Amino acid sequence: MGHFAKVENGIVTQVIVAEQDVINTGMFGAPESWIQTSYNTYGGEHRLGGEPLRKNYAGMGYTYDVERDAFYAPQPYPSWVLSENTCLWRAPITQPDPVEGFFYSWDEETLSWKSNEIPQAPVITEETPPVETPPVETPPVETPTE
Repeated sequence: MGHFAKVENGIVTQVIVAEQDVINTGMFGAPESWIQTSYNTYGGEHRLGGEPLRKNYAGMGYTYDVERDAFYAPQPYPSWVLSENTCLWRAPITQPDPVEGFFYSWDEETLSWKSNEIPQAPVITEETPPVETPPVETPPVETPTE
């Protein structure tokens, strides 16, 4: 079985798992509109050491570029540029190295990476007081009489 992307006007509209001969029957529409994609391909490399196929695994809304014979995601920000080697979008400046307890997000307005603290879950110990919930008032239930 393989993964196939249905491409309409250069955009992926569906991804399915099927045999090539089932695609060829036309059961799912014109066979030429289905392009094989590899679940294990990312950035032009096969994650398991095999042969990469079309730079990236296809996803809904991705572009299929016939010239590059590649799938790539929609452009996340206007300033980002598509890498020719990987068909992945790259920010105009390199993301800083990770810092424990923080993550980075792109700020298109300033064209820079912003550091954000990862929220910490509260630590619950035996000394932590229980959360008090207000009592719920329920209306009396009327039982039918015969």
